[in-house]
Amino acid sequence: MKKGEVYRSLDGFEVIEVISSNELEISLGGKNIDDMPIKPDIFAARYHLKGDKLLVEYGLKRDTEIGYIMGRRRHYLLTEEGLKDEKTGMVYYSSDKAKGALAALEEKKWKAIEELEKTMILVKGGCYQMGDTFGDGYEDEKPVHEVCIADFYIGKYEVTQTQWFAIMGDNPSEFNGCDNCPVENVSWVDVQDFINKLNNSPLTKGDRGLYRLPTEAEWEYAARSGGKKEKYAGSNSIGSVGWSGCYAKTHPVGQKKPNGLGLYDMSGNVWEWVQDYYDKNYYKNSPRNNPSGPNSGYERKGVVRGGSGSYPIHSSRSAKRQWYHHFTRRSDVGFRCARTP
Repeated sequence: MKKGEVYRSLDGFEVIEVISSNELEISLGGKNIDDMPIKPDIFAARYHLKGDKLLVEYGLKRDTEIGYIMGRRRHYLLTEEGLKDEKTGMVYYSSDKAKGALAALEEKKWKAIEELEKTMILVKGGCYQMGDTFGDGYEDEKPVHEVCIADFYIGKYEVTQTQWFAIMGDNPSEFNGCDNCPVENVSWVDVQDFINKLNNSPLTKGDRGLYRLPTEAEWEYAARSGGKKEKYAGSNSIGSVGWSGCYAKTHPVGQKKPNGLGLYDMSGNVWEWVQDYYDKNYYKNSPRNNPSGPNSGYERKGVVRGGSGSYPIHSSRSAKRQWYHHFTRRSDVGFRCARTP
């Protein structure tokens, strides 16, 4: 690495510049979402290069009297393209490689969007009894109430790490290295960013509505094979349809049996974000037609559904409701896309 060399993320948000034989400067936020320049945050960093492995220690840049505050670390691989973050997989490209990398990323993005398009399942609307129909759930699953849902599309699978990387350029998953495993460790806010980028891509076809998260009512209707009385997604026992109860990591999508609509992994593997805010009393006041949750949520609580491999089997029931704050990232929480016809 030579003084003056510059490495950039493809979105231009993060820039790494070599200052000396052991110093870097990292700037974040050179442009906002509208491609307008904004004042970046500047970090000073020290690095140690051994072979093709780069250890970077960095902290917020202070004035010369105070010095630098270090304490954070990143591990990179020095590749032909540039610097590759060993944890997230994000590549920071050298100037001469960026153009080719952009073209390659566009190709991956096109394939990811095409795959999403092909695996969206049309769910025909109808009415069903939403909530704890088996009588073994929790208070926020009651009362059981009739809900009527319009037609919508929903993903056959949870969004995978490959698809996330193609759209976002990184892989935040704790259990990375499994391309066809669900992406996890993403917050509700992160997912909204993914969906916005997906909808704003010129590659997204315009013959259907925009991508989004399913509502809680849509999610349960789909999980229960169109509103049937099923404890889990496609069955009254978990074994054949979901990873749940004692698994320390995620599994590739689509390995268990699908439910009656052809949807996989709606019970277990990872919890799935839905669009709604959480309100424990919402079922007492829910509208009958196409409920979309309360207008706001205390401390921005968002609903997740479906349970995960590391949670007890009882949590993978189709009626089970759980919440996390919108900024929460967990290694057992992912999502699947929905779309309006």
